[in-house]
Amino acid sequence: MKLSILGARVIDPSSGLDQVTDIHVEACKIVAIGAAPAGFVAVDTIDAQGLVAAPGLVDLNVALREPGYSRKGSIISETRAAAAGGVTSLCCPPKTKPVLDTSAVAELILDRAREAGNAKVFPIGALSKGLDGEQLAELVALRDAGCVAFGNGLESFRNTRTLCRALEYAATFDLTVIFNSQDHDLAEGGLAHEGPTASFLGLPGIPETAETVALTRDLLLVEQSGVRAHFSQLTSARGVALIAQAQARGLPVTADVALYQLILTDEALIDFSSLYHVQPPLRTRADRDGLREAVKSGVVSAISSHHQPHERDAKLAPFGATEPGISSVELLLPLAMTLVEDGLLDLTTLLARLSAGPAEALRLPAGKLAVGGAADIVLFDPATSTVAGETWLSKGENCPFIGHSLPGVVRYTLVDGRITHQA
Repeated sequence: MKLSILGARVIDPSSGLDQVTDIHVEACKIVAIGAAPAGFVAVDTIDAQGLVAAPGLVDLNVALREPGYSRKGSIISETRAAAAGGVTSLCCPPKTKPVLDTSAVAELILDRAREAGNAKVFPIGALSKGLDGEQLAELVALRDAGCVAFGNGLESFRNTRTLCRALEYAATFDLTVIFNSQDHDLAEGGLAHEGPTASFLGLPGIPETAETVALTRDLLLVEQSGVRAHFSQLTSARGVALIAQAQARGLPVTADVALYQLILTDEALIDFSSLYHVQPPLRTRADRDGLREAVKSGVVSAISSHHQPHERDAKLAPFGATEPGISSVELLLPLAMTLVEDGLLDLTTLLARLSAGPAEALRLPAGKLAVGGAADIVLFDPATSTVAGETWLSKGENCPFIGHSLPGVVRYTLVDGRITHQA
């Protein structure tokens, strides 16, 4: 199918393009930006005047909940939600049931994602069998089955020697390892950031050192092993400072932050709302400011949703008995636009952290608008507001932003030139 997108403000952070022009698509690819190729006659057109056309967003952590947790979500429902948020490519973590530690599970997820057709899915394989931190998973077989990186989530390796051997093995095959750095012993039993808010509410705390102690160890192991590493879900100002120091020393490390960590602080817990129960926890205003500065400077090159949908009952118990996580992928672009509205980032920098940055971190074939490249495009109206929750596609309604008016509306999401979401 031949498609022309006419009169959009086209922003591609990877090439520096920012101008009002046209995009022409044929056979899943972008065939021209600007004038149409000779002989090109569009079958369909999109009038995009007043809209911004950008690379489809790339989200490095979207829990699809399939296989094994169908009450929370499915590949169909959560990729539909992702497309509504402007996401065309996403990575799903290995915490499924069974765990994503075999080729069969990876192939199942990829087959069902292709059938759904809402977004491109890139599985993250388990670094250890069963995520138990004892035996190395079959990393090469998982890579060959389609896994783009490997991690253990918040399930830690209790034996540092085993972790070191795993990193050395991954480095041998040039595999990317994802760290969620949190010291198990320091975080065990904690529900909120260890500070005045947790003390006032009587909630057991998780100190900042739960992140920085584990992060220091992990960075030293990365340096020793030479593995390519990505640090996910950073929460503290001191944590991103450690990443900056490592990058300055030339270590091959990248990092992402959950979008809600750039918006919320632990003060949101003051009414005991379980919608703000997340792991790792929300931290202080100073930490939030540190994360924002790291995103602005590029030390943190990716903003992700860290989408974790839950069924209603999972959030109805007393705070400490609820399951952590926020469902937010379908609000990714409007929520992120609040950072522009508040003057924290310019639009081009924000789009870089939502597209090119995450794609480069995990070496994904995504995140740019280029002639000959895939026509993965988001078209959004920056001048109109989204009322969060007015329509809701995710199975998980555990989102504290529902009811809020957010800047920007995703009008179209295209994957390989095919419309997967239209407002």
